[in-house]
Amino acid sequence: MQKDKKSEIIFKVELDDKNIPEKISWNTFPDEQNEFKDTKSVMLSIWDAKENNTLRLDLWTKEMRVDEMRTHFLQTLVTSAESFHKATGNPYVMADMKEFCEKLAQKTNEWEKNQM
Repeated sequence: MQKDKKSEIIFKVELDDKNIPEKISWNTFPDEQNEFKDTKSVMLSIWDAKENNTLRLDLWTKEMRVDEMRTHFLQTLVTSAESFHKATGNPYVMADMKEFCEKLAQKTNEWEKNQM
């Protein structure tokens, strides 16, 4: 009989005196190297079945640049669509989300250029 496998994902967030994240690190356990990896941003969605609601945790450090945030955000949208497609087989989500993200990226690039 196989024992139940378990794993953990742990996030560590170091805050400044105004509770703004200065450093974010994460690790999975078991992890052979047992090393925390630094990151500048975390976007986490958790489904609360009891409340029928999505809980969000979005954190980023002061060092996260706007262009990095844009890329992270758009990649998160695309990979969320990929996960939804894989789970449901919905034939529209991938093409429509990729088209939306391409348009949004183009508009965002134009907006960012105008901000300079």
